[in-house]
Amino acid sequence: MRPGPGTLIGLIVGAIWGAIWMIVVSVVFMLISGAVTAPPIGAAMLAGAACGALIMAFEPGARSTGVTIAAIAAVFIVLGVATFGAPIGLPLSAVPLAQTVAVAAFVLATWFAIDRSVGDAPSGRMTRYQFETVVIRVAKGLGLVFFTVMVALPFYVMVMTSLKNQAQLIANPLDFSLDLAQGPAGLFRSYIELFTQYHFGTFLWNTAIVSIATVIITLCFAVPGAYAVARLRFPGQAFLSRSILLIYMVPGIVLVIPLYAVFSQLGLRNSLAGLLIVYPATTIPVALYMLQGHFRGIPSELEEAGLMDGLTRLGVIGKITMPLSLPALASVALYVFMIAWNEFLFAFMFLDNIDMFTLSRGVVSLNSSEVPRQHLMAGAVIATVPVLVLFLWFERFLVSGLTAGGVKG
Repeated sequence: MRPGPGTLIGLIVGAIWGAIWMIVVSVVFMLISGAVTAPPIGAAMLAGAACGALIMAFEPGARSTGVTIAAIAAVFIVLGVATFGAPIGLPLSAVPLAQTVAVAAFVLATWFAIDRSVGDAPSGRMTRYQFETVVIRVAKGLGLVFFTVMVALPFYVMVMTSLKNQAQLIANPLDFSLDLAQGPAGLFRSYIELFTQYHFGTFLWNTAIVSIATVIITLCFAVPGAYAVARLRFPGQAFLSRSILLIYMVPGIVLVIPLYAVFSQLGLRNSLAGLLIVYPATTIPVALYMLQGHFRGIPSELEEAGLMDGLTRLGVIGKITMPLSLPALASVALYVFMIAWNEFLFAFMFLDNIDMFTLSRGVVSLNSSEVPRQHLMAGAVIATVPVLVLFLWFERFLVSGLTAGGVKG
């Protein structure tokens, strides 16, 4: 054990992670247990600083399992002593099980974050590279924690609210714990009522039709268009290639009023056909832009060989270019599907008939004083989960497609 200049860095890094994890763990603890507490951030900083100083007191080669156990114990002991036996800001007699889990999560998360930040840093003087490495690790960790919490926390609140009844929400609006005593019928009552009383089955079907049709129409126009821009030579090709995304310079709110007037006169308002005109018009440019770059990356020799073997240009696209572009096509299809699934502005302006509502329009219709809040949250979950599942499912095929489509030299 030889404390050195690195010990100060360990103190600072430990204090930072102690404060961060105490805030995160305390918020999660309150959401799960329903108990309100004031996080002891100062005590958490002391506990983290003790852990960081203890780790940095030893050289990297001497940081054995015993040092690890001692560092974890230091976090627990310092936190308990500094808070006088109330490690999360509450006496241990209050919700003991949830509080025990929270304390264990804080101790392990704090030690892990500190160890990952300074675990291989020397206890003596650090070089500039070693110091910058520690700073970058801490910054990356803080960013990861921040964005994870920002994404996961609203989703958790949304799901938990949708699984509650009106009496529970009125009794304690800040209690997002789960009452399993309700049974499946009680937990999923909001979802059942959405499909039986609020037409969500129709909304889901309409959205699926519009999204899938938008993907098909977009790819039908974008594939030949992107191929022409990437491979063929014609007047204005360079200008077209650079100006594809100019449509995105025009805000949607500027287009919606004249489109509303035109669609009203043509009888396309209040119909899915109107959306199937607008959506591809907004997605085709970005699909063209994404695909033309990929088409340019395909060796032109492969297509020239196909032409020499007697294939037509369409045959080259169908038998050579398209198979090699499956990862790009899957990415574009997923991106376009997500745009069409989540689009709100045009659906809100063009659709008044409830039988034509898409999910985004249907969820907004639930934002009323006459509709319980848990139904609104359940509708948001229904609109979010299918796209999330589809993305996670598609990701495997995207990675495997990129690997299988590689060209060996």
